[in-house]
Amino acid sequence: MLPGFEMAIQEHRNSLNNQADKNKEYQKRLRKIRIYISHFIQVIHMAISRGDMVPETLEYFGLSDEDRKVPSLNSEEELICWGQKLIEGEKQRLQKGMSPITNPTVAVLKVHFDKFMEYHNYQNSLKRRCQIAQEQLNEKRTVVDSLIQQLWNEVEENFRELPEELRREKATDYGLVYVFRKNEIGNVSQFQTSRIQSNV
Repeated sequence: MLPGFEMAIQEHRNSLNNQADKNKEYQKRLRKIRIYISHFIQVIHMAISRGDMVPETLEYFGLSDEDRKVPSLNSEEELICWGQKLIEGEKQRLQKGMSPITNPTVAVLKVHFDKFMEYHNYQNSLKRRCQIAQEQLNEKRTVVDSLIQQLWNEVEENFRELPEELRREKATDYGLVYVFRKNEIGNVSQFQTSRIQSNV
């Protein structure tokens, strides 16, 4: 049981470390795409303000003429939604022969968006792997806890005929450690334990 339990602990630890390590690069990609989406929307609004584009241009991107602010881009879902809308909207505009939006162009936006989505999907797969490792560890921990309790009871049963002090001393050789509550210290004969520790 012990090698399998140790392997489950190691697998869970490795999956957590891997997720945390890859998350650093993912956060960089997240910040980068947020900037590009925000700038692309701002360029559209500025072009309309200058009269270079008509207000109806906003309809291609799902933007409102009433509110010229950049929409919320706080969550990953919002970034994905707006990234897709902008790329698709610009594609439709270009197919109709309209002037492309520049600085950034949709091509540059798409490169960063695709890279972000690649990291996003990979990070989600790491999260799922970590969750599976946690579930497997929890299952093994339940079995191990039951085994420890069984061993504890068997060791105590084996030494039940011995005097109390000797019984505890012998049980300690098997990894059983008794920790008494404050109110039990004066009356050790109660032989109740508040916490189980084990070498396992």
